[in-house]
Amino acid sequence: MMRARLFLHVASLEARKAMTYRVDFWIQAILGFAVGIVMPWFLWTAIFAESGQEEIAGFRFEGMVLYYVAIALLNKLIRGPDLLSAVSQDIYEGALSRYLVYPAGYLPFKYAQHVGWIAPFSVQLVLFGGVVLFFVPDPATAGLSWTGIVMAAPAIAVANLLFFLMSYPLQAVAFWADNVWSLGVLLRFAAGLLGGGMLPLALYPEWAHDALLWSPFPAVFHLPVSALLGRLSLAEWALGLAVGLGWCFVIFAIGQLVWRRGELRYTGVGI
Repeated sequence: MMRARLFLHVASLEARKAMTYRVDFWIQAILGFAVGIVMPWFLWTAIFAESGQEEIAGFRFEGMVLYYVAIALLNKLIRGPDLLSAVSQDIYEGALSRYLVYPAGYLPFKYAQHVGWIAPFSVQLVLFGGVVLFFVPDPATAGLSWTGIVMAAPAIAVANLLFFLMSYPLQAVAFWADNVWSLGVLLRFAAGLLGGGMLPLALYPEWAHDALLWSPFPAVFHLPVSALLGRLSLAEWALGLAVGLGWCFVIFAIGQLVWRRGELRYTGVGI
């Protein structure tokens, strides 16, 4: 367990560390946001022009571009840093030993660091979101509303926790394997492809769309983005949250099992 005061202190330290190089922080944010918009803009301009249709899978061109804008805005808040690679590094280098004497569990401590790292990106979300709204002639027509923002907030929190928990047991494989980097890449690819980060799930065949909604991946991108853009009913939103939270409990249990088995193999020297 970890006390709330200690959790906030660790998160605060990590947030300040993330802001150490402020120029680099903002350059990366601006370039990443620009690329996340420009590439989908040209891609879907070509697709809509070639198809000759005004609407594809329930999306008009403006709505499709706005979908990818939302992905670009929320990506950092949902996936967080590659901080979880530090888990495997702690195992490989023996640094895990010092956490054994900390007044907190290893998983809560890492999640506190994870939350602290993404905190500065909430500022970017507000600033870049304001810039986007400035160029949207009618936010209501685009599906943006205060209701959508309120619905998106808990969906983002669930998405962030779920992605963290999915990464954790994969990193714990480092107790047995010499390199787990490829597992993290596989998770990011699966979350993007099956969770709506690369393509809206509405473009998938109906049978695949319905099956995926019961998997953990749509809760990562599809749920928060669709909620933000007003593309979900209250019942669909509630079901998505329930499925996401259910997978959080399942994956947490799996992660704890993998971690406990791995600890039996761990050896470290010093702290």
